[in-house]
Amino acid sequence: MEQVRDYYKKFVTEGFDENGILNKFEITCPDNFNFGYDIIDKFGELEPDRRALIHIDLQENRHDFSYSQLSKLSTQAANLFASKGIGKGDKVMLVLKRNYQFWIAIIALIKLGAVAIPATHLLTTHDFTYRFERAQVKAIVCTGYNPGIEEAVDEAQDEMKIDLIKFIANGHKEGWIPFDDEIKNMPETMERVDTNCYEHMLLYFTSGTTGYPKMVVHDHRYALCHIQTAAHWQNVDPDGIHLTISDTGWGKAAWGKLYGQMALGSCVFVYDFDRFVPHDMLRIMQDYKITSFCAPPTMFRFFIKEGLENYDLSSLKYSTIAGEALNPEVYNKWLEFTGLKLMEAFGQTESTALLANLKGMTPKPGSMGKPTPLYDVDIVDDEGNPMPVGEIGEIVVRAEMGKDGLFDGYFRDDELTADSWHDGLYHTGDTAWKDEDGYFWYVGRNDDVIKSSGYRIGPFEIESVLIQHPSVLECAVTGAPDPIRGVVVKATIVLAKGYTPSEELKKELQDYTKKNTAPYKYPRIVEFVDELPKTISGKIRRVQIRDEDNKKN
Repeated sequence: MEQVRDYYKKFVTEGFDENGILNKFEITCPDNFNFGYDIIDKFGELEPDRRALIHIDLQENRHDFSYSQLSKLSTQAANLFASKGIGKGDKVMLVLKRNYQFWIAIIALIKLGAVAIPATHLLTTHDFTYRFERAQVKAIVCTGYNPGIEEAVDEAQDEMKIDLIKFIANGHKEGWIPFDDEIKNMPETMERVDTNCYEHMLLYFTSGTTGYPKMVVHDHRYALCHIQTAAHWQNVDPDGIHLTISDTGWGKAAWGKLYGQMALGSCVFVYDFDRFVPHDMLRIMQDYKITSFCAPPTMFRFFIKEGLENYDLSSLKYSTIAGEALNPEVYNKWLEFTGLKLMEAFGQTESTALLANLKGMTPKPGSMGKPTPLYDVDIVDDEGNPMPVGEIGEIVVRAEMGKDGLFDGYFRDDELTADSWHDGLYHTGDTAWKDEDGYFWYVGRNDDVIKSSGYRIGPFEIESVLIQHPSVLECAVTGAPDPIRGVVVKATIVLAKGYTPSEELKKELQDYTKKNTAPYKYPRIVEFVDELPKTISGKIRRVQIRDEDNKKN
């Protein structure tokens, strides 16, 4: 039938240059657009048997869902939520790891006009207390596959003395509504809830490197803007199988496991693992014939160390990376083994892809690419003036707040919103420089840039060199106090298996850096550690390393 392949084009206008590279992308969103009704239900009607989701659980049992099944189940879940008093505008937290119930629940909430809050299963009682109060959460859906979550939720509820509607999937618990049991008894049809595309649909707590998490809110248009993400960056095949490695609690799941992929009518693949094991992931990709794949560069590095020659990845046609900056070494090794280029992109929880190596572009290893057609992206100084080629500045977007694909501000925090969005610019807080061809190169967060002896030094450029040394598994580069120079470069390093800390190895790494980048950038301090401090989402907390060093001086 193939009726859904070009269905998305009714919502977007695309244009291409003479080389076939996307240079125009605009969404034409109906006022009442709703992803649940206008994508999932519509595809279930047009091609009921089209695959929507392949889910492999913890025991590697397979569950397949067609678009018609996802349509029906999400409607039943919407009726369940509504029967418990959940409706338009209500905030509902989803702590479902990679369980297939996430897709059923979030699409149901979209249909109701409620606001979904995806969250990680790593949250503690304190984390839940903060989120319940800040977001005014009315209900929560938790997985029963992670003992301890329900207890933390119960403790937070008792501490706050609030009414909270609690659902549990894949399990049973006193005081909790069994999600899987209850939806079976719900009607398979519902009247369409009247929603507006400018109303809130999604809220994420961001895990910044400083301060408490911020609340990022997106409206219903956000779903359509991720068509650019899926179709033109990830090059998702509507008849293929796409895998993005991400827990559903993070914004990357919205980028790679739901909106854009399903707006194309493609099949989303989910491997519900507890711990990332390179061998298992490569075997899954091989056995289930994944066609397009997206993951952070660190995972590709683990794949390379595992030995790609032992796996048949011939079904894989496209590979993309995001979430952290790419080391050229990883790019080159992956290309050597698979013949595939790693196409990098840059964006935030607050946006869709701001910069990308789009389909058809020739990537420069280590570069984030160029501004995507949806956005007017620039690099500016502290006064908002554009920076010349080669000069470091902050990445900004010239746009009004709430422009297609950009967030609607930080929920219940006008001051923080004003700090990030002023003078017609959204300030990302990330720094970069631009080359003569218009490619952007990542430097670091604003507060990560090292100013030493009159130089501005980006941590990533030094980390990129160090990570190429066989002894280095992970590293973080920061500025450390120095009585003579004020600040010097410090490298905090986790060693690979088979290596032990020594003064000789420190000297070797320092010399290695001097030979492979400007000598003034070499780390005058090298510290070996067992692990790096990270945020709950896995981002390195350089600020913690800096704070600890400052306390010593």
